[in-house]
Parts: sequence; structure tokens; C-alpha cells
Amino acid sequence: MASSISVARVESTSTPLNVLRLFPGILLLAVVGYAGKVLEKFPNTYARAHHWTFPNIEYVLWAILIGLAISNLVTVPKIFHPGIATYEFWLKVGIVLLGSRFVLADILKLGGISLGLVVVEISLSLLLMHCLGRLFRLSPKLTSLLAVGSSICGVSAIIAAKGAIDADDEDSTFAISAILALGALALFTFPLIGHSLHLSDTAFGLWSGLGVDNTAEATATGALYSDAAGKVAVLAKTARNAMIGFVVLAYAIYWAKRGQTGPVGHKAAFLWNKFPKFVLGFLLISLLVSLHTFTKDQVASLGNLSRWAFLLTFAGVGLRTNLRQMSKQGLRPFIVGALGEVLIAALTFGLVVGASRIWGL
Repeated sequence: MASSISVARVESTSTPLNVLRLFPGILLLAVVGYAGKVLEKFPNTYARAHHWTFPNIEYVLWAILIGLAISNLVTVPKIFHPGIATYEFWLKVGIVLLGSRFVLADILKLGGISLGLVVVEISLSLLLMHCLGRLFRLSPKLTSLLAVGSSICGVSAIIAAKGAIDADDEDSTFAISAILALGALALFTFPLIGHSLHLSDTAFGLWSGLGVDNTAEATATGALYSDAAGKVAVLAKTARNAMIGFVVLAYAIYWAKRGQTGPVGHKAAFLWNKFPKFVLGFLLISLLVSLHTFTKDQVASLGNLSRWAFLLTFAGVGLRTNLRQMSKQGLRPFIVGALGEVLIAALTFGLVVGASRIWGL
């Protein structure tokens, strides 16, 4: 597998024993995340005391770097793996609570623009990845997984599509490895490009939400640029995630017609099963805030809770990324993924620049 942590699924927590199994890993996430917060402040305080010039490095990057160092320099004991895998849960909690920082008018404006750009991005990305898959003679189902992962929401989309099209475990492992490696690279390249081009917070947030695959990496990439960019990145990525059910359903029907997977049952039930429910939670919190259901202090508390949830998420991004394991996978899927990601990054950048000129983002 690409990483035992990266693709681990959180098992049922219906018993106290299972809850206790999560505790060591969650505690590690909290320690790494809090260490990132400490490192964000310490170098700047020390530099000011000694009259040095030191760049401000956000806690997001520190948490990711600490996690990367741990996962790649030492072997993380298995006792931590179940808890580390909960980083996806904390990501969803953070996104839901982040709805408190958007009024419905913001969502209707930016969400509408994001949704339009998402439709274009998904259509062109799917076409592009299938062309590259054929060019490099990848298996059709591996190509499908790479296409779904790169166009929608990375690992989550690959896992959803794997079951829907009956793809082999090896194909899903290759696809996940490529997507994870490229998502890690986006964390460092996107902010550098954004700053060099002096992109606005809104434009960069949109670009991150459209161009970075995994929701965790897209959220972290936006937050590395600025807090405002992080908010917009989540909104754009949430709109993108909402399309997963429709795309996976289309692939399931395609492969079913070719007789290479089981028939698709009730389509509405299929869509509901694949639809990311946290999107509804995000919208509900935003609606409640827009209706002034919460006081200002309560809204501020919800916003702070979302930051703490993201702290655990960013720590998990580093801890679940094992570069040595990724390097053991085949080169062709990675090459296809890398070429696709570069072209998709350029495509989405063009979409964002065009949208900025039209709507003045």
C-alpha cells in the first residue's frame, strides 16, 4: 500500500474499546499540531528579541513539516495508526464549523462562481487524464481512478470510485500514491507561485480549491497563503466535493454497460450514499449564522473550534505522507498524474484569472 496510514479507514467506534484505540493517534495529532503553533511564535519572538529578520511561517506549515519528519524519519508504531486516520474526520468537522465564518450571501456569490468553475474544471480534467492514460497505455480502470481523483477530491474520490467500478487493489494503490505525492508537492509550490504573481486572497483560494486534489491539502494550501485564502479554498473545494456522487455514478454506469461491474441500482440512493454529508453541515451552520441564531461570541467560538479541528487535520497531512513508500510504486501512474496535475494547475489558474477579470475577485 502507499502508506498504511494514508489509506486507513477509521473503524467502527461503537464500543469503548474502539474509542480507546483511537486515543493514542489523536493525542499524537494534537501534540504535533500544538507544536506547530508553538513553533509559529517562538522563532519570531526570538528573532525580534535579537533584532533579526525572520520570515513568518504559519503553524499550518510547521505542523505539516513536523508530521512529515516523524513519518519519514521513524517508523510510526501501529498503535497510532487508527487515531491518525481520524484526520479526515477532523477535516470535515473543521469545514462544517467554518460555515460560521460565511454568511449565506458570501456562499451564494463565491459558491455560485465556484460551482460554475468546478463544472468546467471537472469536464476538462476528466478528458485530459483519459487522454494521458491512453498515451501512456495505462489500464482503463487505473486511468478512470486517476481521472476521478485528480478532477474531484483525491483519495476520497478514488476510494468511492474503486468500489463503484470494481477496480483492482493494485490500481487503487497506484492512483492513491500518485495523488498523495502530488498533493504534498502542491503544498509548497502553489503558495510560492501565488506570492510571486501577487494573487489576491480570493483568487488564490479559488485556485487552491480547484487545483489541489485532496480536501486536506487544498485547505492547508489556502491557509498557508492567508486565513482569507483558506476560507475561500474550503468553499471552492466543498463545491467541487459536492459533485463526487454524479461523477462516480457516471463511471459506475459506464463500466456496468461494459459488463465489468455489477448493475447500478436506485440512482437517487447511489447519489445520496456518495454525497459528502459534511457539505450540508457547512451550509446549515452558515444559514444559522445568516439568520443571527448565534451571538457574536458564539460565532467566534465556532470559528476557533474550526481552527483547532484543522490543526489536527494539518498534523495528519504530514503524518500520513510516507515518501519512501510512495517512491516504491510504478513510475507511469506518477508520470501521468504529474503531467495531469501540472496541466490542471495551469488550466484552473487560467479559469481563476478569467473569473477575476470578469467578476473582480
